[in-house]
Amino acid sequence: MPTTRRTFLSTAAAGAAVSLSGSGLQTAEASTRFGPNDTIGIGLIGCGGRGRSVLRQHLAVDGVRAVAVCDVHQGRMAQARKEAGGDQVAAYGDFRELLENKDVDAVIVATPSHWHVLGTIHACRAGKDVFVEKPLGTSIGEGRAAVNVAKETGRIVQFGTQQRSWEHYHRAAEVIQSGRLGEISEVKVWDYDYFYPGFGNPPDSDPPAELDWDMYLGPAPKVPYNPNLFGHRHYWFHDYAGAWHVDWAVHHYDVVHWCMGVKHPVAAAAIGGRHAFENCNSEWPDTFNGILQYGPGPVAEKGFLLQYTARTASRAEQRSHGKRFFGTEASLILDRSGFTVTPEIGKSGEPESYRTPESNHSAAFIQHVRQRTQPFGDIEDGHHSTIPGHLLSIAYLSGSTIRWDAENEQVIDNPEADALVTRTYREPWTLDV
Repeated sequence: MPTTRRTFLSTAAAGAAVSLSGSGLQTAEASTRFGPNDTIGIGLIGCGGRGRSVLRQHLAVDGVRAVAVCDVHQGRMAQARKEAGGDQVAAYGDFRELLENKDVDAVIVATPSHWHVLGTIHACRAGKDVFVEKPLGTSIGEGRAAVNVAKETGRIVQFGTQQRSWEHYHRAAEVIQSGRLGEISEVKVWDYDYFYPGFGNPPDSDPPAELDWDMYLGPAPKVPYNPNLFGHRHYWFHDYAGAWHVDWAVHHYDVVHWCMGVKHPVAAAAIGGRHAFENCNSEWPDTFNGILQYGPGPVAEKGFLLQYTARTASRAEQRSHGKRFFGTEASLILDRSGFTVTPEIGKSGEPESYRTPESNHSAAFIQHVRQRTQPFGDIEDGHHSTIPGHLLSIAYLSGSTIRWDAENEQVIDNPEADALVTRTYREPWTLDV
């Protein structure tokens, strides 16, 4: 059943009372250590296309083997099990049973977004290290809960922002932080895709026999099965994800924070609407623009604006998922194909480009698991990188420009918007694990 802005606000208001786990850091000595020749057993939670892809990347690392897979859909689970090694790999329909398997040392959480935080928290409590896909949950309060539990348990948790392990992103950060671009006042980031005319408006129906629909919903509200709520289209519904401005753009916010040396915006505004899709039951806008304001930082001493655009009915641009840093001396455009520096009009120099092979984020995670060191791109980085998208969601849903108190993680002087900082969980699920 579609969620209107009004019903979403009233439902989320109750979530402000959800309690979060406390913090505290367990020492590295209390964690399991792995020798260079020890085999690390991996469990996969979430066996869709992305989960199986990430598992393959991990299995390509020396000294890693698949121990178990888990999914609420029997067909997807069977496919992942086959690819991971067949009958020697255990299979579970409930991730909590996978976490009881003592041969599992670390897990990949590649579920839909509304399960990322609970999967991470339960895994940390079970003594497992975690590679969790982005974004970090469907609300800011969830992300904070995951950070607190990871610190309390001392587990290694790496966030799935693979650009952190890509050489040309490191080189781009060096260029930006060197001052070579001059004074940076604005960064533009964008996600352009072609989903026209949308995903259709299929009727609610009984779930497929191979799908545990109630388990799929988990902490989300109880609603009838609809084909568009399951699988890769879950991104476009309020209770399961945050469309491209959260679920894709977290990659952009992460890189902007890293390059600019900042952690959080101070204000957010957003507007969007249904300007392209035809007869589609998706809930987030198909065309969306947001602006985030950042205070002074080590690169932009006067602060800067981050402008985000999502468009789902045109992908004509050559670089359809990217970011551009605008400075007084030059600008830098950056995406997974590389980066290009272009001098400002009237400034000396020629445009130059740099490209590198793909990231190996999985190898980085395994190295940190062995060495018991925190990743560059850990769960706290993931939390800070997810917050901008959530703030744009809050601004859009509340219809207001919001100001953000990062220290206390709350919206300033706007109770309606602040009620959206933490989501309501459907019983019996809770963040207190």
